[in-house]
Amino acid sequence: MAKAVWNGQTLAESETVETVEGVVYFPDESMNREFFRASSTTSSNTWGQARYYTLVVDGQENPDAAWYYPDPKPAARSVKHHVAFWRGVDVTT
Repeated sequence: MAKAVWNGQTLAESETVETVEGVVYFPDESMNREFFRASSTTSSNTWGQARYYTLVVDGQENPDAAWYYPDPKPAARSVKHHVAFWRGVDVTT
């Protein structure tokens, strides 16, 4: 079971994740959406354009700490409908 935790709360938990280049991507349906707020931040790389979420737990914010690819390039299709974490989020597998 893979789990993403920040500020004492489970953000996502799933038995089925995609791990690519050492990054764990959780399926959308595993997200505890109450902790996610859409961000206007975007970035581009060889996988496509990433969009971000700011995490909000117990009044604390972690800006742009989760990302996803709404329309990944063909080489990254396995992470479509998945989200990954950084910026202090503890991911265990």
